[in-house]
Formats: sequence, structure tokens, C-alpha cells
Amino acid sequence: MAKGAAARAAARKQRDKWKSKRWYTIRAPRNPWFFKVIGETMAEEESVLIGRHYEILQYELDGDFSKMHVKVQFRITAVVGDDALTEFIGHEMLKDHIRRQVRRDRGKIDDTVDVVTDDGFYVRIKPLMISRNRIKASQKQEMRALARDVILKIGATSTWIDLQKASLDGTMESKIKETVSKIQPVRGVMIRRTQLIQAGVVTQDGPTLDEIREQERAESEASTVFESEDSEFDEEAEEPSEEEDEPESEAEREAAEEPEAAEDAPDYPSMTVVQLKDLLREAGKPVSGNKAELIERLKE
Repeated sequence: MAKGAAARAAARKQRDKWKSKRWYTIRAPRNPWFFKVIGETMAEEESVLIGRHYEILQYELDGDFSKMHVKVQFRITAVVGDDALTEFIGHEMLKDHIRRQVRRDRGKIDDTVDVVTDDGFYVRIKPLMISRNRIKASQKQEMRALARDVILKIGATSTWIDLQKASLDGTMESKIKETVSKIQPVRGVMIRRTQLIQAGVVTQDGPTLDEIREQERAESEASTVFESEDSEFDEEAEEPSEEEDEPESEAEREAAEEPEAAEDAPDYPSMTVVQLKDLLREAGKPVSGNKAELIERLKE
């Protein structure tokens, strides 16, 4: 067999990897996002998904358009059916946004703080403070120390879920800004990055995945029924009702009944004079006159 023919035969025998893959739905953690669908991914086997990272902008997750510069990071930890379950492993601000905040004649103070939450999660937090004017190194050191104390206090008294909320909704940034502004006015404070180093005790608050699936199924069925009812209503609106077909006045009703009455009346012109006179005798009417007069007398 020629070399080209052998290569083509080998290519035909090679399995198409894309056909063997299937789609998986990526869901956010149970708490605080209640297994919200955040994306889809493909894989040949479930084991390949474990440990895969997935990023999404915060405004797509929470609907807050002021957070379009924040990337929220998840990691797939388990696969249940066609659903890939994730855990929150941190967030990061886009570098373009950070560069826009730093300008000439402004002071930049950043730091790295490692904290352990109340439920045993080991987290690394990186704050960034931008002053309105240039400041001395001693002032930077004091502001850095105050910010560190605030972060350590919040981390030690909060669970991992509470720390996530504080770092994403701006609560931690507000507390740091309020504290360090005593040293020097601050233009802005950002938690530019959080990173989960080691997991602790995971709480199981919130609905289960089965409950979420049942809720999604019920909402889908309800929307389907609603659409079908709307289409039936539109069809009924287009069809004329029986009441609209009925005459509105007595004159119209009598006019509509006249053809029926005409159909029940005898056909006098087709009868002979003898037959017409017999009908007149039965009715007790005179029988004199021509055929037209007899017919006119019978119609009276």
C-alpha cells in the first residue's frame, strides 16, 4: 500500500473527538447563588471537568452594571448528571480599570493580606488605595497598617460566604476608606483581588440541586402553558361570537325570519282555480272572481 493511502486509512480509523464530547451546564455555588446557571462547557468524560476553572463578569452574575470590570472565578468540583457544580475561588479586577485609576500626582498604596475566616477558609486579599495627592512613605505605611487591621478583623469574624459578599458588594472597601481617610483623603479603595488558598468547612445552606431543578422545570412548564393560553385567546378574539351574528333589532329579526315563513307558505300561482276555491270555502271566504283575485283573497 502506498504511503498516501496508508495515511488516509489511518485518518479514517481515527476517532472524531468532537463527536464523543457532550455539553455540561455550569452552575454557581449553592450559597449564595442557589445553583444559578452561569455557562456551558464540553468534555468527553466527567473526570475531565473536575478542577476546570471558569470566569464570568460580575455584572453577568449579579446584574450590577457598575461591576463590569470585575471577573468572578469559579472552579468545578463535582458533576451531577449534566450539571457541573462549582466553588467560588476568588475575583480579580481588570488591569485596564486599575491603570485608569492611577494618575500622576496621586499616591498608590497596595498590600497583600492573608486571613483565616471563622469557618476555616484560608484566603488571600489584595487591597489597593488611591490617594488624591502625593503622600509620604510614612503615611503610606500607616494607611497600609490600618487597612490590614480592618481586613483581618472582617476576615476573622466572618464566614467564607460573608467574606465573599463583603468583597464583592463594596462593604469591605467602604470600611477601609473610612478608616484610612483619617491619615490622608482617599480617592478610591479597591479590593483588586481575592484568592482562595485552602478550603474550610463548607456550609450547606440554601435549596438542594434537586429542588432547584424542580423549580426550573415548574417555571418552564408555567411559561409554556401561559404561551398556549395566549395563543388560544388570540384565536377566540379573531372568531366572531354567536351574539354578534344575531340581529340587533326586531326589524332585522323579522327580516331574517321572513324567508323561512315564505318557504312554509303554499305556492298559490301553481294551483288551479278549483283548488283555490276549495281553499276559500274551507276558510269561509267568497269564491267569486278570477284567479288573481282568489290568490289575493287567500293571502289576506
